Amino acid sequence: MNGLNKGIRKVEVAVKWDPSPAGETPTDLDLVAATYPATAPHGDPAYVVHFDSRSPDGTINLDRDSKTGQGFGWDEVMTVELNRLDSRYARVVVGVAIQQSSSRKTFVNVHNPALRIREGYTVLAEDDFGGVLGATAATIAEFVRDDSGTWSFHPGVKGYEEDPASFARVMGSTSES
Repeated sequence: MNGLNKGIRKVEVAVKWDPSPAGETPTDLDLVAATYPATAPHGDPAYVVHFDSRSPDGTINLDRDSKTGQGFGWDEVMTVELNRLDSRYARVVVGVAIQQSSSRKTFVNVHNPALRIREGYTVLAEDDFGGVLGATAATIAEFVRDDSGTWSFHPGVKGYEEDPASFARVMGSTSES
């Protein structure tokens, strides 16, 4: 029956949060995806997708970007089309970074954060970042392609104390599985 398993094909990754109270600096969470080649799945990413960017082949797109958390429903939404990703890529890591301004912000400072990862209507993971309250960034998903070309999903929220630029460089340095 393994020949019938299509694995994970196309996912939607979404985060939301409430706006900062009046008088506080706005909170800006950013979805970040890093793609790794099969030859170096834990080295430097081949490319990174974040606000104002997309993957070179259009398989990873940030569909919605919020700088304040003001919106209806999910504030940041990213689509990852694993089934279209070139075969030279074997790993995609998705994370969330908090933009840092005049004062350091961690997830404990974000009002009502939430994440959801789904394939079609099937929810693969949901979380509220409660396990990484002292972190400024977190990986939230890892997708890995096996030798047969089938993608699998490895959930888990792992916190980092990095600014957004540093986080994009280190978020996939070790296995999240």
